[in-house]
Amino acid sequence: MRGVRPFLLLATRADDDVADAEHAAVLRYGGLRPGELVRVRLEREPMPEVDLDALSGVVVGGSPFCTSDPEETKSDVQRRVERELAALLDRVVAADAPFLGACYGIGTLGVHQGGVVDRTHAEPIAAVPVTLTAAGRADPLLGALPDVFDAFVGHKEALRVPPPHAVVLASSPACPVQAFRVGRNCYATQFHPELDVEGILGRVRVYRRAGYFPPEEYEEVVARLRRARVEVPPLLLRGFVERYRR
Repeated sequence: MRGVRPFLLLATRADDDVADAEHAAVLRYGGLRPGELVRVRLEREPMPEVDLDALSGVVVGGSPFCTSDPEETKSDVQRRVERELAALLDRVVAADAPFLGACYGIGTLGVHQGGVVDRTHAEPIAAVPVTLTAAGRADPLLGALPDVFDAFVGHKEALRVPPPHAVVLASSPACPVQAFRVGRNCYATQFHPELDVEGILGRVRVYRRAGYFPPEEYEEVVARLRRARVEVPPLLLRGFVERYRR
């Protein structure tokens, strides 16, 4: 579209099927045309030059990487990705540019802003009830959602201590920080706003032996996910796009 500034999706999933499904879901639930979303797969290539003024916003999706992995266990690619994201976040936060980080994105922004990420509040792959805080209900983006809604999660790490200046917007029973905001326009969620039932089933198939659940429980996990009714989280993705598209 002539004159429309695209969103930038920064992805780090090496599996092509999962990476392509994530890209398609952000397009679909964001209400974006293909030309309105530029994808960079950081696990394959270095971060290109990013002109924030030429973008409507930046989205960071989930990842097999964990921010809290011991440094000596991280691959060269993971270290590069972390350096490049940190350098970009220096600029994004300073400019208060529109940003939405999901799952890996909340850890990345959280650590960058002085929070503590560890394994204390990990959640198994499931649909969990997410509750908005008072600040979340008053937030111009999350406040459009119901006070309580189900969302898909599945993470080995989470924020134990949010950044000191962050506004916590949502929580779940096992994870105190399900969403936060820095400044006016930088958001991050632990839950996945891009995932529907088929989307999470696709990831479970690929990551069934990646340590998110015992492999022998695969059929049970699938059956439980198929019963889930997760309809609200994509509204957050659509709201982010509608709020910041320019």
